[in-house]
Amino acid sequence: MKLSLLNYVTFQIGWLACVLSAAHGRPLLGLLVAILILGLHLALAPRLRQEIKMLLVCATIGSIFDSLLLATGWVSYPNGEWIPGVAPYWIVAMWFLFCATLNLSMGWLKGKLVLAAVMGALGGPLSYIAGQNLNAIRLENPEAALIAVAIAWTFMMPVLCVLAERWNGFPRESSGQVVPGGWFFDWVKGRA
Repeated sequence: MKLSLLNYVTFQIGWLACVLSAAHGRPLLGLLVAILILGLHLALAPRLRQEIKMLLVCATIGSIFDSLLLATGWVSYPNGEWIPGVAPYWIVAMWFLFCATLNLSMGWLKGKLVLAAVMGALGGPLSYIAGQNLNAIRLENPEAALIAVAIAWTFMMPVLCVLAERWNGFPRESSGQVVPGGWFFDWVKGRA
């Protein structure tokens, strides 16, 4: 299976697990699913350090943004708040999951910064609307929150794509070649 397809499918599973578990008052379950998916993602990364660096930087940017939405009172989260005023841990996990798509299933956006901005402006608000419709978040001031999300994602998405290109843990996959495994599987093969 091509890694970008696996990445897309596991992201969708992780997103749903985080949102639905938070909506049903069990956000830890979504967090555990996200950790498993991220573990698999990192096990497959040929350039582990690059991918970790990208994930940490990009997910931090997104988590700060979601914390700002919370601090403004435009968004609230019924479950999973670990530190007052900071985005819940399941939202942070979702940022890591999303950032894990930047070098694989979303890698086609690299170098297409205008398209990345348009995708961010449209996809960002749709994700928050979906989260509200599934009862995982509340848009307390929907108009202000969705405008802020659209504006922020318009700028964040191209920045995240540039950072992912700079710290690409999957360079062969991004060039269209199938990567047979990552550092973990190469290490296991070397031990056998």
